[in-house]
Amino acid sequence: MKLPTIVFFGTPLFAGDILEFLIDNKISIAAIVTQPDRPKGRSLQLTPSFVKQVAQTRLPNVPILQPQKASEPEFLTQLQALSADLYVVVAFGQILPQKLLDIPSMGCVNVHASLLPKYRGAAPIQRCLMNGETETGVCVQKMVKQLDAGDVIAETKISIPPEMTAGELEKVLCDESKPLLLSVLKAFGEGTVTATPQDPAQVTYAAKIEPEEGEIDWTKSAEELHNLIRAFNPRPGAWCSVAGKRFKIFRATVEKQQGTPRAFLSPKELIVGCGKDALKLLQVQPEGKPRMLAADWLRGLSSSPLFE
Repeated sequence: MKLPTIVFFGTPLFAGDILEFLIDNKISIAAIVTQPDRPKGRSLQLTPSFVKQVAQTRLPNVPILQPQKASEPEFLTQLQALSADLYVVVAFGQILPQKLLDIPSMGCVNVHASLLPKYRGAAPIQRCLMNGETETGVCVQKMVKQLDAGDVIAETKISIPPEMTAGELEKVLCDESKPLLLSVLKAFGEGTVTATPQDPAQVTYAAKIEPEEGEIDWTKSAEELHNLIRAFNPRPGAWCSVAGKRFKIFRATVEKQQGTPRAFLSPKELIVGCGKDALKLLQVQPEGKPRMLAADWLRGLSSSPLFE
């Protein structure tokens, strides 16, 4: 069995980990495609993506392509010259034009962190947690021009524990993606690929997360806010105001007690009233300070906090 030669498209840590797995399993990679270096940190120094860092370390002789737009004619010409069999796309971050999808002889596949057709789009992990889902998974799908609408080749399902954060879920889904994608590549090599069309009636979308969505409205139920907090952990962080400063909350649990929304309900524990039930805060980050246990922050206060 001859496995296909691929071009790998990806950008963040999730994609970088999968790329390392493919390298470890001797997949032939003709080129790496990733987003251009971006300014990062207070110094705004240009920083390569996680995928580029992996490629520079593990594949020093493999070309790295960083188009501003995937539709650039020069970029498409570079891809055609590689004569790769299959393109593998993992959280690349750009819409791929039909001209690009038509280049490889075996087509293009995409690793998507949801059970398609649910949660098509940019933020499936965060959106499923915000909605309180108890199950999700990862799919490998054939790519078509319409966003995440291609036939599903393979999928893996997992349960979501009630306290799991987006960062923790991302790690689990990444680990599940690796053997799933390898099995798909083997199926391409054997000529045994089959795929199932998505059910249009079951389609939902996962729009990009905007930081302002993380603002906590204490009139909502504790369960809804708990789901928001874990969906925004580790980034960008759910937040409210305390004494006029931004106060991020990274972990909390639901307490079955009632109190006035925003009110501090206990002198010994950081419990805040919500529209229904209450939240016990466990890990927080006051503005300008590192993350800390809520109990440590509470001990340093001279008066009861007001959660605005």
